[in-house]
Amino acid sequence: MGQTLSTPVTDKHSSTGSNDRLAFGQSAMQGWRVTMDDAHTTLLDVEEAPGIAFFAVYDGHGGDTVAKYSGDHLHKNIFADPAFGEKEFKTAIRNGFLETDRALHLDPDCNSESSGCTAITATITDKNILYVGNAGDSRAVLSRDGKAVAMSTDHKPTDFDESTRILFSGGYVENGRVNGLLATSRALGDFGFKLTDTSDPGDQIVIAVPDVVEHELTDEDEFLVLACDGIWDCMSSQHRRQHIDRRRMR
Repeated sequence: MGQTLSTPVTDKHSSTGSNDRLAFGQSAMQGWRVTMDDAHTTLLDVEEAPGIAFFAVYDGHGGDTVAKYSGDHLHKNIFADPAFGEKEFKTAIRNGFLETDRALHLDPDCNSESSGCTAITATITDKNILYVGNAGDSRAVLSRDGKAVAMSTDHKPTDFDESTRILFSGGYVENGRVNGLLATSRALGDFGFKLTDTSDPGDQIVIAVPDVVEHELTDEDEFLVLACDGIWDCMSSQHRRQHIDRRRMR
């Protein structure tokens, strides 16, 4: 989990896409990690639900297995949830996260104790309602009328509510990390922190339960940024908003 290269891999893999309603750009870089552990999903149109768009970033650690699996399956689990068909999007997103975590645990190729990923997702409905799902310390930031507006809250072990839950579940926080090891308090995978025999997914030391934020998009909303903590550790949300805005104007 903590291994790094002596020199970062700075090659960037980028793409763009658009339709008559939305446009996106994405870029990924391996950096100091031994392998590229991150994944992403960009869906301008959802086949199962016309008018729906979905985007996500999965920041992996301990290998790329969980991030890649999540990138392939989490959105499908959201769309397949009965609540999605009833337009109960918050419920569907929560259930989709938990179903993905459950499926990972049952898959012998994915259920190692050390591999995991954070997940930040954006679902945009045909009514221009944005739903942001977050488990971990990746972040969603909305640019609204020139200002950065947080659409998620970082799940850090040092947060009071998170540390209280960790302690109640039998874990501890040391040097800002769960059990001295993991820098995020919520994640998909990381089954070494999910050993409690319980039917409540919120009773584990590390949980995959997402926060889900709902926001009605208006003409004041310019763009949304989804990024892993490696970005936010180097730039404030407002700095990142300005950085992107300058390049959009070129």
